[in-house]
Amino acid sequence: MLIKFRTMQDLKDMRENLLPDEQRITPIGRFLRRTSLDEIPQLWNVLKGEMSLVGPRPLLIEYLPKYSSKQRQRHNVKPGITGWAQINGRNAISWTQKFEYDVWYVENISFLLDLKILFRTVIKVSQQQGITILDNFDVGKF
Repeated sequence: MLIKFRTMQDLKDMRENLLPDEQRITPIGRFLRRTSLDEIPQLWNVLKGEMSLVGPRPLLIEYLPKYSSKQRQRHNVKPGITGWAQINGRNAISWTQKFEYDVWYVENISFLLDLKILFRTVIKVSQQQGITILDNFDVGKF
């Protein structure tokens, strides 16, 4: 169970379909995402030993059947608050590229690499680089 701030409302149209993300995000949610403060509650997951500071970002369990055998390698390490994909494009890169970065990280994991990722994360967050407020995840585009 990943702990996060709620940044969107469950607003639906007349057919009970969720409205587009850009119509459901709250003003506070937009601020939290832009500043990356929406990730702070996940420190509790790190303290509980469920996550690491560095590793592939966790995704919903229902996406597991969509992974290729190569993409499943991202689960060989604990998920992290930040990772190689986040410092190399964050939400501005494709899901395919994110998975490639995640697998590269798993294959090259080291203490020094983690330090580099943490350092570059601080820079990216402070400069608000690579942020798109809404991260539209399309499971069909793995």
